[in-house]
Amino acid sequence: MTPPRVKVFIDRGGTFTDCIAFIPSASDPSSYTTKVIKLLSEDPANYPDAPTEAIRRILELHTGKTIPRNVKLDTSDIGNSFSHEISINATVSPTELIRMGTTVATNALLERKGEPVALVITKGFKDILHIQNQSRPKIFDLELNMPDVLYDKVIEIDERVSLVGYTAHSRGHILEDQAAVLSADPNCVKGVTGEWVRVLKRIDTQVVEKQLQEIYNSGIRSIAICLMHSYTFVDHENEVARLASKLPFKNISVSSRIAPTIKLVPRSNSAVSDAYLTPSIRQYISTFTAGFDAGITRKNDSESGVRVQFMKSDGGLADVHDFNGLGAILSGPAGGVVGYALTSFDPEEGSAVIGFDMGGTSTDVSRYAGRYDLVFETTTAGVTIQAPQLDINTVAAGGGSRLFFRNGMFVVGPESAGANPGPTCYKKGGPLAITDANLLLGRLIPAYFPSIFGKTEREPLDLEETRRAFAVLASQINRTSNSEMSVDEIAYGFIEVANEAMCRPIRQLTQAKGYDTSKHILACFGGAGGQHACAIAKSLGIRTILIHKHSSILSAYGLSLADIVHEVQEPRFAHFDTLLVSPVFSQEIFDPANLNGFKQRISAMSTKARAHLLRQGFSDERILIEPYLNLRYEGTDTAIMTLKPEASWDFLESFTTTYKTEFGFSFPDRRVIVDDIRIRAIGKAAPSESLKTTIHKEIASHPRHQIDTVFAKSIHQTYWKGFGRVSTPVFMLPDLQEGTAISGPCLIIDATATIVVEPSSRALITKEHVVIEVDTNASLDQFSGRSEIVQDPIMLSVFGHRFMSIAEQMGRTLQKTSISTNIKERLDFSCALFGPDGGLVANAPHLPVHLGSMQEAVKWQMRYLGDSLSEGDVLMTNHPAAGGSHLPDITIITPVFSEGNLVFFVANRGHHADIGGIQPGSMPPNSCELYQEGAAVKSFRLVRSGKFDENGLRALLIDAPARFDGCSGSRCFADNLSDIKAQVAANQRGITLVQQLIKEYRLEVVQAYMSFIRENAESAVRAMLNRFAESIGEVLEAEDQMDDGSVIKLQISIDSTTGNAEFDFTGTAREVYGNTNAPRAVVYSAIIYCLRCLINVDMPLNQGALQPISVVIPEGSMLSPSETAAVVGGNVLTSQRLCDVILKAFGVCAASQGCTNNFTFGSGGKDKDGNVADGFGYYETIAGGSGAGPTWDGRSGVHTHMTNTRITDPEILERRYPVLLRQFGLRKGSGGNGIHRGGDGVVREVSLLRYVADLLIKICQMEFLDTLHVSILSERRVFQPYGMRGGEPGQRGQNLLKRMNGPTVNFGGKNATVVHAGDVVTILTPGGGGYGSLRARDEGVDDNSTAKKARVQVRLAGGSLAMLEDAQRDF
Repeated sequence: MTPPRVKVFIDRGGTFTDCIAFIPSASDPSSYTTKVIKLLSEDPANYPDAPTEAIRRILELHTGKTIPRNVKLDTSDIGNSFSHEISINATVSPTELIRMGTTVATNALLERKGEPVALVITKGFKDILHIQNQSRPKIFDLELNMPDVLYDKVIEIDERVSLVGYTAHSRGHILEDQAAVLSADPNCVKGVTGEWVRVLKRIDTQVVEKQLQEIYNSGIRSIAICLMHSYTFVDHENEVARLASKLPFKNISVSSRIAPTIKLVPRSNSAVSDAYLTPSIRQYISTFTAGFDAGITRKNDSESGVRVQFMKSDGGLADVHDFNGLGAILSGPAGGVVGYALTSFDPEEGSAVIGFDMGGTSTDVSRYAGRYDLVFETTTAGVTIQAPQLDINTVAAGGGSRLFFRNGMFVVGPESAGANPGPTCYKKGGPLAITDANLLLGRLIPAYFPSIFGKTEREPLDLEETRRAFAVLASQINRTSNSEMSVDEIAYGFIEVANEAMCRPIRQLTQAKGYDTSKHILACFGGAGGQHACAIAKSLGIRTILIHKHSSILSAYGLSLADIVHEVQEPRFAHFDTLLVSPVFSQEIFDPANLNGFKQRISAMSTKARAHLLRQGFSDERILIEPYLNLRYEGTDTAIMTLKPEASWDFLESFTTTYKTEFGFSFPDRRVIVDDIRIRAIGKAAPSESLKTTIHKEIASHPRHQIDTVFAKSIHQTYWKGFGRVSTPVFMLPDLQEGTAISGPCLIIDATATIVVEPSSRALITKEHVVIEVDTNASLDQFSGRSEIVQDPIMLSVFGHRFMSIAEQMGRTLQKTSISTNIKERLDFSCALFGPDGGLVANAPHLPVHLGSMQEAVKWQMRYLGDSLSEGDVLMTNHPAAGGSHLPDITIITPVFSEGNLVFFVANRGHHADIGGIQPGSMPPNSCELYQEGAAVKSFRLVRSGKFDENGLRALLIDAPARFDGCSGSRCFADNLSDIKAQVAANQRGITLVQQLIKEYRLEVVQAYMSFIRENAESAVRAMLNRFAESIGEVLEAEDQMDDGSVIKLQISIDSTTGNAEFDFTGTAREVYGNTNAPRAVVYSAIIYCLRCLINVDMPLNQGALQPISVVIPEGSMLSPSETAAVVGGNVLTSQRLCDVILKAFGVCAASQGCTNNFTFGSGGKDKDGNVADGFGYYETIAGGSGAGPTWDGRSGVHTHMTNTRITDPEILERRYPVLLRQFGLRKGSGGNGIHRGGDGVVREVSLLRYVADLLIKICQMEFLDTLHVSILSERRVFQPYGMRGGEPGQRGQNLLKRMNGPTVNFGGKNATVVHAGDVVTILTPGGGGYGSLRARDEGVDDNSTAKKARVQVRLAGGSLAMLEDAQRDF
């Protein structure tokens, strides 16, 4: 009999490496002893590799022999090919022996320390990964710190293909008789998705070979290849890969093989990430295996030796030979998700589980309800990639999160003390952090904590140094806030603020997706999680906490439970057509006639995936096949990876059900698109029955015996809110028997973690868990019984989080329930909470142009309607005279009542694709009267006492605008209706959350802190204004001109005794007979935005910021126009110039591009004879350069100031519309020169596809492609963006039009025309101004310009919350 061997599972983290091993008994192979080892991940003085060192120590315990570190480890003692079933809870396959999760790829991505890479991409797109989606991560930062690209060099391949046909209108679909013509064309081919592709430019192999040789000669050994439309047309990528393989590159990542899905940007990011990380992974594997003898790796089941497997980001295991960089990014966190999922969820009991993994620098939250939630496109470490990942969301709050007192508020993170120097108590001179707060409060006990600190790394935690540091901070806080808080109260205050920060993503992951948070179980793990679990659960209303006995090493333990996963993916482009119309794009229609086609592809792909697992030794009965179709409604970009139902092939019903659950509605009249097929083959480690947890049965039936404090290991003085310092029993977990019940407060400690059981909570010890039962009825209202509510800086921070969370969740609801591209994908909306006076309380920072203007709309309705509002009413408005910005921005306002009294308002504003007017898109460049821009509504009771007035809405949006000559009503009323209903739903979500907050704290308290939050913003603005008054003077002046010569003039007068300021726009030009007039509300938005930028600290933005400000705007000027004045350009252009003028007055930075470059094209609407034709429309805003400042260069190719909308991916653009995007890149040299350069603008060149037009005219005589309406609405085409302090101005923008066979002409800043097939529009956007005189620098003159590069902070896992949170995160 082969002697028993050990099974080893290792999680190599950034700071610590955790190892759990199961050591078999020599006498009874079915009996195992568990050993846990924790060691530093980096300790080069003692060992070269932490996992190898962990295994060495395990083998010493197993064999009883001393194993020198310089000797290769004998693999004969690791693992075994048992013929019997392994009877340990950590069940493993007979052939898997060492499993690892690693942060090697994670750290390389976070720290940007991967392999030098060259990107190979289609000509015209070399800068696409710099531009990304053109949005900026933090909208109030003038210095735009964004992650650098991962590649070092770029090769542009002179090749191009285009799609034939388009999806935006049925007239662009390719029918069967047209397909016959295409098949005869040697330049046309059907791609792997079934879409027709025309090759416009073939690869010149000789040129490409030369380009690749040059890259190789430069020293680069890893390349990423990503060409336009390679998700369907792979030939060109394969040819480049073939040519590259002739050179000794050590890695070639091909996008069509790694991420074969549509969207150029994330697919390119995926290929580059893989090329960047895979060499690091291979190098690490090589280093690891070098510590063992030749038996360490085995390629298949027939070979002898040890099998090594790695955890992937999707929660499955991969053989060491299949492990790559793209799949390794969340390797470490994924093990923890698997661990808590399989030890905490019971399908019979049914409660979903929230995973709460709190580490040193951040906290990961996730959710499990019987199946792993996967995301297939997300932002990870600042890079948007396409790869299956567990839906893990990271918040920058961990044990090492730093503590600050800023602007009268307690602030935790996002900065971290890190591992070195670490928190103050680590004795290396580090700052105060959450770990220090827990130590001071007695929640961490140095005597039970490893002595690994100080310069010798052998000292205990330093409580005295922590006390001294907190005493200094307490003195500052009490002096500033005029309070008398104790050090304990201050330390606990930071704990409360950190807890609230960690609750926000949990609420987003549950409540915002329609789940009741209180119905969940909290599974807590990670080194710091147990210290915060009770407080987190109580705040969320969760009654049960599960902490596994291996909670501090659960990522390692989860590896022992994980399955082997292999995926096969194939892109498709098919319709699941519920209407059963004629086939389009030559694709299958989902009906009985073509279902077999899907079945055949799924069967073939399943066979391929199954064969991969069979080669690894799995039997057929242990292999589970999960077929997925990636489905979305036609005209949207929101796809859902839909699993095949167990008992049928009705993907459509499953998709519709999932869509309704997630978004609250479906589109029964829209076709469903299949973007790709994915097969997930799972090699089960053991029968699923053996993995079922019994914890819930134990909780219900286990006999309990209460333990007395006399059995405590020690008594420790611990601080508890409401009780102060209390003598608290300390129990050692290994000493507690099953069934032991312990009432809080107490501390439960094992070798690697401390569990804090708060008063009114109760702990139960089971076989595998510590179960904490939380009394959620215990009062959270610390204000109970108080006659006067006094401002508390701790609760000020907590309420700041709660108010902002309401606005965020409203945004999440709006984004997920809307249908239009503008709201759902471009995120052109904002949500906010207002007080009973109509003043802003909290505005999730979505779009700056909406920030100050929405409160003007709320206040206008209050004045207009008086006391006539009732519960159940919802108001709609968009008129600029009623607080609107421009007409496409529709504002929905809902009053919030409590006990019959109006106590708050909630509102949101969203940009609608069309609301009528003279031109599709309702953004006409040549409008002179307001009616030409579409429907204008001052006040409409959209919902009255709960009844939705659809007929009234139809009259306002369709009938009213069409009464004017040359104008149409809304060209997409169905979309208007759906989005407005989504806006109503978002407000309803806000009402629910406000009412919950009132129930939790009482109305008086909530409204008191509404006022305190405003006062806090007011004091911050006053302090900032006083600083400027002292440094540059009390009177500031600036002016600038619009391209038509209209002047915007500003004088700011600061009263340094009060901190008040007057913004006086006297001297500004009169109202223009054009559309660059800006409503007063837009002026307020620009002011509040600039004030927030100048404060430059995270704080809730609200009406208080405007309290010290008085504004003088001359009536009849372009900033206070008449009610009939056109304003569409004022919102998108003049607003930008207002920011330039305000920031110029303060002298903080050079001008940014000063424009949003509004580009629109489409067809349809009312013709000159009054006939109405259906059509389509497209609207985008285009990035430019940001202005430089005293310590920073401007950012190139980014949206600035008043907008932050995203741009459509190039491949999506070309699939939807009959256009070819010839170029989208940086406009080199367009930024102004200076000590710090301004950012460059971009070049965007679009043409109407000639071949599509010819084909359709020839076959269908469809002339519409020759009459596409195009318009541009832009600024800074005459006057350049200014430089600052001697810096040079940025280059002005330019718009060009080239007719087919005609000359290139200047299209002008504001123009519209009809384009024909082959015509080209080129938009060159302005650069930002430079800062600082190069001449002055050369002459030795100090102008306060210094070089500085701020560290870019990126979070590891974005998960499903990434897109919206990145757009709205501020406080």
